[in-house]
Amino acid sequence: MTKHKLFKLGAAAALTVTGVSAITSLKTAHAANFTAIKRVKINYLPGKGLNIWTNYNKGKFMGYRAKDGTIWNVAETAVDEKGNLWYKVGTREWIEARYTVDVGMDTPASINAKTKKSTAKNGVNNVISLGTVTKKSTKKSKATKAKAAKVKKAKQIVDAAVKKTSKKSTTKKVASTQAPSKAGAIVALAKQQVGKPYAWGANGPDSFDCSSLVQYVFKNAAGMNLPRTTYDQVKVGQTVYQKSQANGQPVSANNLQVGDLLFWGSESSPYHVAIYIGNNQYVNAATPEQGTILQTMTSYFAPTIVKRVL
Repeated sequence: MTKHKLFKLGAAAALTVTGVSAITSLKTAHAANFTAIKRVKINYLPGKGLNIWTNYNKGKFMGYRAKDGTIWNVAETAVDEKGNLWYKVGTREWIEARYTVDVGMDTPASINAKTKKSTAKNGVNNVISLGTVTKKSTKKSKATKAKAAKVKKAKQIVDAAVKKTSKKSTTKKVASTQAPSKAGAIVALAKQQVGKPYAWGANGPDSFDCSSLVQYVFKNAAGMNLPRTTYDQVKVGQTVYQKSQANGQPVSANNLQVGDLLFWGSESSPYHVAIYIGNNQYVNAATPEQGTILQTMTSYFAPTIVKRVL
C-alpha cells in the first residue's frame, strides 16, 4: 500500500488529528500530524467516502477516499476555475470543501481567532496559506458583499424569467399530451427554488439537499411521488445515458429532455442529482456555500447517468 505523507508539525502548539482513516476498496488514507489552519469533518453520505484528488483544478482521483464523519486537518485552501472551494489535506491531497463542515480548533491561537469572528451571518474565513489565519472584520468583506450582490441579481433575473414564462403560458394553448405540460411546470417550479439555502437532510420548502429538491419539485409541479434519496431516485425511469456504457464520452444536450434527472457517481452509489431544464442547464441544491443554483453543464463536471421519468 502506498503511503502519502501529510504535513509534519510546524509548532509545539499545532493542532493535529492522529489515526483518522478513510476506508476504501482501493487504498486507505491516513491523516498524519501537521500544522493546520483549520479542521473539517467529512459531511458526505453515511457510510460513503469522499474522493481525494491530486489537485483542485482538473486533478485526478487518487484511488482512495476520506470516510464520512472523519476529521481532517486543512493545510491550505484554493478555489478552482469554476469557483468551487477546495481544501488541501496533505502534500498533494485535495478534497472538495462542499462536502465538509468546520470543526472547532482548541489551540490558544484558534480561540483568539474565534473571539474576533464577525457577527454577520455567512462570514467567510480568509485563510491564505499554511499556518496563517487573518483576523475577521466586524463587517462583511467586499468579496462577500460582491458575492451576495451577484446571487441576489441572479435570483432577480430568474424570478423575472419565471414570471414572464408564467404570464405567456396563460395566453398559449396547452399541448394535449401531459409530458410537455408537466415538464414546463417542473422547470418553472425548479427555477423558483433558486437562491434557497442548502441543508443536508432538509425536505423543503425553505431549504433543500439535492435529492429533496428533486422530490419536492416533481411532487408539487407534476404530482409525481419520487423516492427521497439519490440511491432510490436513480432506480426510477428510463436510462437515457450512462457514462460507463458510452466509452467515457459526456452526454450530449441533444439527447436530453426537459425534466430529465442528472446523476453524478455510479448507478449503485450516486452522490448528487439535478433537474435538467433545457438549454444545457440544470437546477440543483449544490453545496452549503452555493445553495440552490442554476448551472450550465460542462465536460469538466458532467453527469455520469441520466434518467427520464416523464
